[in-house]
Amino acid sequence: MVFAELLEQAGGAGIFQALQVLTLVLPSILLPSHMLVENFVAATPDHRCWAHMLDNGSEAPANLTPEALLRVSIPLDPSHRPHLCRRFREPQWQLLDPNTTATNWSEAATEPCEDGWVYDRSTFTSTIVAEWDLVCDDQGLRALAQSIFMAGILVGSIAWGLLFHRFGRKLTLSWCILQVALAGTGTVSAPNFLAYCGLRFLSAVGMAGITMASAVLAVEWTVGHRRAATMTILGCAYSAGQMTLGGLAFALRDWRDLQLVVSTPFFAFFLISWWVQWLPESACWLIVMGKPDQALQELKKVARINGHREAEKTLTVEVLVSSMEEEMASAKAHRSVLNLFRVPTLRGRACSMFLVNFFLMISYYGLVLDLQNLGSDIFLLQVLFGAVDIVARVTTVFLFRFFGRRMTLASFQTLAGFCILANMLVPQDMQTLRVVFAVLGKGCFGIILNCLIIYKPELFPTFLRMTADGFLQSAGRLGAVMGPLIRMTRQALPLLPPILYGTAPIAASLIILLFLPETQGLPLPDTIQDLKNQRSAARANRQKWDLVCDSQALKPMAQSIHLSGVLVGAVVRGHISDSPLALAGPELACRSRVWGGNSLLAVGMPAGADLELPSDGRSATAAAFSPTFPTYCLFRFLVAFMAAGFMMNTGALLMEWTSAHT
Repeated sequence: MVFAELLEQAGGAGIFQALQVLTLVLPSILLPSHMLVENFVAATPDHRCWAHMLDNGSEAPANLTPEALLRVSIPLDPSHRPHLCRRFREPQWQLLDPNTTATNWSEAATEPCEDGWVYDRSTFTSTIVAEWDLVCDDQGLRALAQSIFMAGILVGSIAWGLLFHRFGRKLTLSWCILQVALAGTGTVSAPNFLAYCGLRFLSAVGMAGITMASAVLAVEWTVGHRRAATMTILGCAYSAGQMTLGGLAFALRDWRDLQLVVSTPFFAFFLISWWVQWLPESACWLIVMGKPDQALQELKKVARINGHREAEKTLTVEVLVSSMEEEMASAKAHRSVLNLFRVPTLRGRACSMFLVNFFLMISYYGLVLDLQNLGSDIFLLQVLFGAVDIVARVTTVFLFRFFGRRMTLASFQTLAGFCILANMLVPQDMQTLRVVFAVLGKGCFGIILNCLIIYKPELFPTFLRMTADGFLQSAGRLGAVMGPLIRMTRQALPLLPPILYGTAPIAASLIILLFLPETQGLPLPDTIQDLKNQRSAARANRQKWDLVCDSQALKPMAQSIHLSGVLVGAVVRGHISDSPLALAGPELACRSRVWGGNSLLAVGMPAGADLELPSDGRSATAAAFSPTFPTYCLFRFLVAFMAAGFMMNTGALLMEWTSAHT
């Protein structure tokens, strides 16, 4: 935590930080184009078998229309559309008789597409699916290509997490950018599907390094109170990149053209990252690694750019060494990655965040890499995903002020899971409603990812921050690998993918609430002792919110909020109980409401208890989940809302099922 004081002297929020963020934003805009480009380059166009009479003009009778030739050449599937993967062995002329139905042909009269497929090129002139025939029996190769790409990010997360600690942030960032440029442009020349997957794998390895290094450099060169805003800007750049991808894909319908356009700018990004002065190596890392001379040069450079001339005189090697002596000694004693599990505090955080990242990425990539299943206009859907992501990430800064890191992260993971589960119940023909749920879920994921970018570095000390980030990135990418593979089970078990995608983030939210601390307003930890001090500070903050003197009016306000929840709950839930849902039986309506009330009561907040300060025993459980006073009030409102319905419906049920004399 001492480094934060040194950074304040050099300028923790000035021109340098603005230039640094601007530089890191440039590659961040095009990262989504590589992550999500297979929504377009691997899109599956409408297709059917190549048929001799239909597609060989010399064999087609002149007196038959293309529709008639299609009818006698291609059988219909169960949805009465031309079959995608089978054709008639011989033309079925009897089907031209208006009195004959399509059920007059047998399965024996068909065969697989022995001569290839004919693709609809009205939307895309070329995709890898059409070029290498990744359809029918080979349609699983499309999801396999996505999983191979995610496996590359997994390998990169592990490798760069270790290499960043040894070689620093800046050097490896520049190399990763160059690797993405070379592998990305090389993909354009891939002669076959195997080469394509190999080059995409190498590109993904580099992308993992860019993502990790950009986030850590921005965090370590920014003071605590500006950290959330800085990471939100980087997150918004990623979101803008999603919108950019939608526009580029709409303009470039050939997959090679699109791949080339999103890859070549990384050569320019490499030159910028190597030469600009406002993208220095992390001084925090240099000090911890025992290189105070280089760290001093970087700090003085920052002070000069920010206009802090006096800091160039006060900052010396002796000051750095004396200030960071404890951190340097701690780093030398704890440089092994195994220390994430040897120290109890780190072990709990590492294991919990591993599961959170794993569950989250299973669901996230199950949603964003399956645009064709969500709507017909995938270009517009991609732009909407990016737009709602920007709104969500900007909103994150304000959510932090009221709910803190942990509660924001947990609540929106739950909401994202419910959006996916709700979409599972919407019929395919209700495209508008499906898009609404998908966009809402994507917005929740935007808030979640922005929270994680800020929250993860605050959980681990400096000397293990990159190692921990690599470990957690690996967990997330393992989930990302599983996401497309789970989607491959859709043909056999249609409901399995959405159920898993929906329940995974809900499980992650429970882990956050139960096992992870709140870090709102705390400086970045430098040592293990700092983590222990954070726990003590967090415990002290939970014990009281100083609702005295000028703030003593907040206590009766909390009571009023609780009672307003009873009022709103009585009106709303009374109306719901008498709604058409009750036609299925009053006990169904009542019991569903009672279950809803119990679901919140299970969080641990007594519905009928009088409101007291959080230190009071009657609200102790609720206070354990309330990092701030506004969060406490929100929970009390929700409990009152549910309790009103519980009491009303319980009373109504007893009266309606009890005789008058009883």
